[in-house]
Amino acid sequence: MKKKWLFAAAAVLSLSLAGCGSNSDKTATDNNNDQDNKKVLVMGTSADFAPFEYIDSAKSDEIIGFDVDLAKAVTKKMGYQLKIQDMEFNSLIPAVQSKKIDFAMAGITPNEKRAKVVDFTDSYYDTVDYIITKKGATFNGIDDLKGKKIGAQVSSIEEDTANTIKDKLKTVKVETRDRVPELIQEVKLGRLDAIVLEDIVAKNYVKQNNDLKYSAIEGVENQKKAAAFPKGSKLVTEFNKAVKELDDAGEIDKMRAKWFKVE
Repeated sequence: MKKKWLFAAAAVLSLSLAGCGSNSDKTATDNNNDQDNKKVLVMGTSADFAPFEYIDSAKSDEIIGFDVDLAKAVTKKMGYQLKIQDMEFNSLIPAVQSKKIDFAMAGITPNEKRAKVVDFTDSYYDTVDYIITKKGATFNGIDDLKGKKIGAQVSSIEEDTANTIKDKLKTVKVETRDRVPELIQEVKLGRLDAIVLEDIVAKNYVKQNNDLKYSAIEGVENQKKAAAFPKGSKLVTEFNKAVKELDDAGEIDKMRAKWFKVE
């Protein structure tokens, strides 16, 4: 009986120690003092933003896009493997801030508010905002939006653009949705008169919905895209270095040619 008890106790102790030594949810950010032994970086994204990141459900459930290809190439050059976590866009910056993920890439535009809580890398792409409406709608400028209801993704720069239009016209109502496909559907159903979306993303959605059209918005500044890391992360410098090396080698131009086209 004593031998059986000792054997059982040893087994329990062995399992306990094994449990203490395992932590698959821990990110590289949580392990800044031992990054040489940490080979996985977790990237948060919002996979509804083609061609930056999206899922082509007709082919697979894999997240693909320009940001994904760039992140894979950059993290490989940095010496890490990449794990991608899909989440709502408005939860990305808080997730980086709380170190639930190592960094975020989702067509994110740095601004003063975001820069207070996360560190941004150098810009890797510029975009401008477009308006999407039904094909038969008249849009020659923002004055045509007077009295209209326009939408944008929650917590996005496009929401800021929509609110700027509202401030100028006063009679505009702005509504937000969590995901871009929801916005597209709302326009198609007539629940929204227009939505604000980035140029290449707008073109891709219109390509898939021939009852919609896109139009440029005059006077809107270019928006830089960057990756977001926790404040003080040393990975920002490594990321910037890897991006520059890829850019100098012409690899990023190849990615742009692959993803930023509308057929």
